[in-house]
Amino acid sequence: MNEDYARKQLVKICALLYERELTVSAGGNMSVRLNEDEILITPSGKNKGFLTEDDFLVLDMEGKVLGGMGEPSIEAGMHLALYKANPETNAIIHCHPLNCVALTMKRKIRTDLTPEGVLLLGDVPTIGYFTPGTQALADAVASKAKSKAILMERHDAVTQGKNLIDAYNRMEELEFQAKLQMLVGRCRSLPRDEVSKLMEM
Repeated sequence: MNEDYARKQLVKICALLYERELTVSAGGNMSVRLNEDEILITPSGKNKGFLTEDDFLVLDMEGKVLGGMGEPSIEAGMHLALYKANPETNAIIHCHPLNCVALTMKRKIRTDLTPEGVLLLGDVPTIGYFTPGTQALADAVASKAKSKAILMERHDAVTQGKNLIDAYNRMEELEFQAKLQMLVGRCRSLPRDEVSKLMEM
């Protein structure tokens, strides 16, 4: 992806995540794959609602900073692990949506309650708690790299996609599904034959 375009997109998506309260303050991190050897990622410690195009850092696939000021997100290792594990992933969003985090403390999320959940998300795994920024967390998330979205107990949510819009749409839908489940509690899913039909679309 063109780097200038990627920077513009990241500014817009980060601001949108902040406005929709899908992330707060300096929480969360977002990235884009620029090419086979480089990614563009958000900086550490900066409010996602007020980022500029110059705030992002270019990293190689081993985490070395190739361009930009400041420090990359402490979760850069997790982003890199996902990119390496899934060549089809070109964008990653990692943030802390309230209902997603709350649901991980109660039960596993279900995405078979509505057609949109099935179509946009598929099955969403929840991994156990790991200290943020650790290799253990990166490895645990990467083990679920084929999933469109991943939840981490008491921590956060990750979505990935072919581009930033794709990853953003999945994050928005993930939080909607979590909020729906928090509101209605336990309920019936769509019929199995309907879920199968949707999965084939």
